[in-house]
Amino acid sequence: MRKIVLSILLVGFSSVVSAHPGHDLVGNNFASAYAGFMHPLTGWDHLLVMLAIGIWASKLGGKARWQLPLTFLSVMTLGAILGLAGITFSGVETAIAASVMAMGLLLAINLPIPAISRIGIVAIFAVFHGMAHGIELHSQQSYSALAGMLVATALLHGAGLLLGDSLNSQRIQLAKWLQKGLALAMVLVGGYLLVA
Repeated sequence: MRKIVLSILLVGFSSVVSAHPGHDLVGNNFASAYAGFMHPLTGWDHLLVMLAIGIWASKLGGKARWQLPLTFLSVMTLGAILGLAGITFSGVETAIAASVMAMGLLLAINLPIPAISRIGIVAIFAVFHGMAHGIELHSQQSYSALAGMLVATALLHGAGLLLGDSLNSQRIQLAKWLQKGLALAMVLVGGYLLVA
């Protein structure tokens, strides 16, 4: 079974070069949905934040396990619709870079953040990520690409939850170091994106 899943993933990533929107996909809903699906998987900023949302939700446990991913998906959809409509502001990419750093910090430290504040933090990050995706899809006006992007985002949140559960169940030092290493990598990537 693992070999089948791995084969499917490798086939999916084999054409990453043409997986982004803007490659004459208008009118081809399947190709457009595929482009939308691949987009979050091929951008480090989006990939890291979406995995981190799942890991953070797992780390917090309880209602946060469904509240944080659902909030991200819902608000990102609204942000993407705004982006598709051409509504944006100049600081979107900076906000996304800051969200990568912030999620890294939230994974690294244990701050007692009230539930409503956690939801607010995730919603702010989600609107920026949604706008960025929507802007990139704007030339296509493609809602099938948006659907593909939402499926990929949900899968990344799920993968983050599974990874977080795995790290939380492993009461060994290696699991703690892996989570800290991911958090540090996110802070460094976010910092690089801010100055690049």
